[in-house]
Amino acid sequence: MASENPEKKKTFNRFIIFLLATGIFVIIILAQYISLMLVRHEKKTVPQLSNPLVERGPILDRNGRIFAIQTKLDSVTAWIPNIEAPEESASILASILSLDPEELVRKFSERTGFMYIKRKISLSESKKITEAKELGKLKGISLEPEYGRNYPEKELASQLIGYVGTDNTGLAGIEYSLNSELSPKKANEDSEIVYGNQVFLTIDMNIQYMTEKIAARLMEEQDPDSVMILVLDAKNGDFLASASLPSFDPNFFNRYPESVRKNRPAVYAYEPGSVFKVFSLASFLELKGIRENDFFYCDGYYQLDYPGGKQERITCLGRHGNVNVQRIIQVSCNAGAAYASETVDGQSFYQMLRLFGFGEPVGLPSPGESFGLIQAPEEWSLRSKPTIAFGQELSVSAVQMASGATVFANAGTLLKTHLVKKIVSPEGKILSEIAREPLRQVLSPESVLALLLDMETATAEEGTATRAVVQGIRISAKTGTAQMLDRATGTYSESSFIASCLAVFPTDNPQVILYVVIDNPKMGETYGGRIAAPVIHDLAEELIPYLNIPREGETLAEHEGKLTVRKSAPLVLGDTMPDLLGLSKRQILSLFYQKQIQITIEGSGWVVRQTPEPGTPVTDGMSIRLELQ
Repeated sequence: MASENPEKKKTFNRFIIFLLATGIFVIIILAQYISLMLVRHEKKTVPQLSNPLVERGPILDRNGRIFAIQTKLDSVTAWIPNIEAPEESASILASILSLDPEELVRKFSERTGFMYIKRKISLSESKKITEAKELGKLKGISLEPEYGRNYPEKELASQLIGYVGTDNTGLAGIEYSLNSELSPKKANEDSEIVYGNQVFLTIDMNIQYMTEKIAARLMEEQDPDSVMILVLDAKNGDFLASASLPSFDPNFFNRYPESVRKNRPAVYAYEPGSVFKVFSLASFLELKGIRENDFFYCDGYYQLDYPGGKQERITCLGRHGNVNVQRIIQVSCNAGAAYASETVDGQSFYQMLRLFGFGEPVGLPSPGESFGLIQAPEEWSLRSKPTIAFGQELSVSAVQMASGATVFANAGTLLKTHLVKKIVSPEGKILSEIAREPLRQVLSPESVLALLLDMETATAEEGTATRAVVQGIRISAKTGTAQMLDRATGTYSESSFIASCLAVFPTDNPQVILYVVIDNPKMGETYGGRIAAPVIHDLAEELIPYLNIPREGETLAEHEGKLTVRKSAPLVLGDTMPDLLGLSKRQILSLFYQKQIQITIEGSGWVVRQTPEPGTPVTDGMSIRLELQ
């Protein structure tokens, strides 16, 4: 057999090697292509949490101060194939972003393509990562800009405002209920950026701060489970403040339990206790069951007589003797309210309470708003009507109580209460604006006047609300102390109470409604008159001057609101340096036009230091240095 040609054999081998090399190259290219396709698919399946084509509108207080605003923050991402030093990168990122370095290393080893490390980091964190990358570290790590939400006031009114998720969609509060206004949908993916509307709340940020400051003090002094304080404009139904503690910072909402993030005044239902007597007695007066001077005898208890001769006694807070409407409210007599309930039928009483708004949501843009609970009369037992009369066997929300009180401030008319003042387009056009909205006539003006005067006696001597008194202001108030239900036994607790106080002032021209609820105080005091009424006093003392409510004996001067400011004459240097201390930057600008001197200004504001000193002769080419603060 003839031997093979050596040249042919070499050629054949080179051809085989070429084929193998080409095959390997093709396989590598295919592998990279498949990996790229997988990453692209992975990116598509990851929720795009903030589309830069939609900018969420701000949430503002009634005066335009910012509660929530759109921001552009970075998210930290990784392209796993480009990470050269996983352990070092994980260590650097963990120290900057407060993450677990071992967990990061594990993710780097398990993932194959793109991944998010942390969404919407702070500006300081972005700066540190950028500095590390400039030093040649963090290969494969990138910063991707995303729109986010910032809440500059942090915990202030946070349960009202709510918060957004990582996709910039509202999850709670106003952010959720008005999500479509704040973040409208784009027409299509190729459309230009869409700006959300501006939502102005009825809340006054200054009043909210005053209210939360007092609520925080209550939390410290009384150690309750929670505190709620509402401030309502009595004339138009605007909520000026809604404080609920404990609270949370919506910038980091996921660090807090869900129970803290709820808007408690709207969603929490509870038995109101004796403060509810004002609604009950107003109903009895309106139904003509009782008159102002009808008396009932309180022997320290209310006695129920059942068919068959059985009797039950419901104890009162004291033995009050003969009591009329005024006295029942002044000393908070349970027995008197219960006996007064016998003068009307259950159905009529129930209908009156429904007219006040109990048993249905107020209708605020607050997710999960409570209906409260007031059973229909056919579900009542023999003791239901008298106990409802003094605030048991029904549940209410704080916003229902405050809203129902608008009846006493508006000659018997119930107003619709509001949290949103207006919605304004990005261009500044008013899209909607709330106005005073009467719902229905609940009481006659005569019944209202009688109740306000009766409530005013509660702040006088012997009244339960004497600690709510404010010098020079007539205040109508009613306190409450409700036993809480012990869920373990199904009976009323002997140690857990809800202390409250409702106030309307000034009595002769109601402008403000305040409502305070202290849930389960644990520092010994439980009576509303002792720990809730003082809150009315303290908050009213701050609100009265802020809202320009005149005290008795004070004279208010009216002004058209315009000031005429004389235009300052241009500053001209003479032979000596003038005294420039205290002048504003605007006032000294004319010095720059005087060519014979050289002037240097440091800072902004007003002149606090000058060189040379006043009185120094002015010469051509002189250098003048002014320091402003």
